[in-house]
Amino acid sequence: MNAKFIEELNARVVSFLQHTPAAEISQNIKAALTASFSRLDLVTREDFDIQAQVLARTREKLAALEARVAELERQSAES
Repeated sequence: MNAKFIEELNARVVSFLQHTPAAEISQNIKAALTASFSRLDLVTREDFDIQAQVLARTREKLAALEARVAELERQSAES
C-alpha cells in the first residue's frame, strides 16, 4: 500500500463521517467532556510539572538550611 492510497482512503472516510450523525455525536461528546472537566479543579500537566520542580527546589533549600542550622547549633554548643 502506498501513502497516497492511504491518504485518499482517510480523506474519504473523514468526508463520509462528516456527513453522518457520527460527526454530531463526536462534537456533542467533546462538548460534554469539556463542560465536565471545566467544573473540576484540574491543572494542566505543564502547571503540575512546574510546581513539582518548585517543590523539589524548595526541598533542596530546606535540606541545606537544616544542615546549616545543625552546624550552627553544633558550633554554638562547642563554644
